[in-house]
Amino acid sequence: MDVDLKRRITEHLKDFATPDRYERMLGVLENRTSYLSVILEDIYQPHNASAVMRSCDCYGVQHVYSVENNNTLDISSGVTMKAHQWLSLHRYKSHEDNLQQCINDVREKGYLIAATSPHTDDVLLDELPLDRPVALMFGTEKEGITPRALEMADIRVRIPMYGFSESLNISVSAAICLYQTVSRLRKKFSREELALDEDEKTELLYKWLKQSVRRSALIEEKFLSGIGK
Repeated sequence: MDVDLKRRITEHLKDFATPDRYERMLGVLENRTSYLSVILEDIYQPHNASAVMRSCDCYGVQHVYSVENNNTLDISSGVTMKAHQWLSLHRYKSHEDNLQQCINDVREKGYLIAATSPHTDDVLLDELPLDRPVALMFGTEKEGITPRALEMADIRVRIPMYGFSESLNISVSAAICLYQTVSRLRKKFSREELALDEDEKTELLYKWLKQSVRRSALIEEKFLSGIGK
């Protein structure tokens, strides 16, 4: 289905949502960005993956890439508060080399791939360059990012630590990294510069309304039959 048709369906579906709900969607959509994205490598604890998703939603990060070589991403809606349904989740679990395919796809979109690790000396979080789109990569709860993923990244970044503990839980680490990086981005760029393009906004609003409006599939079917599609 092309974007123009989705735009027409969206205009129809919005009449079946409450005005407050629809305005809320528009407000959230205006603050969404693809300038910052997240890559998750083999996250296996549902509450951690879900907490990262919730942080992405809270800070306006739209795209999450999940590499699932050894572990299948299991999202717990109880932790996300259903935040994952508002995100664009790209799952890599059936390729010959899921990690390589994900890295290739993200890099082709122009992202600087920043691997987060407490055991590197590349750059501190507040020194991460933001002159191009950034994809923050997080690894498993126990081992962190795999050595291969670290090698494939463009840069390694760490959160400064001053205590005896060497690392943070992945969900805490992701929340800190996202908050810090989004704050820096919003100081550096205008909201319009960080915003999604109009076609992606249309795609998301269509998706959000469909999952929010009761019997949306039937409403859409009737609408399409009425316009001869």
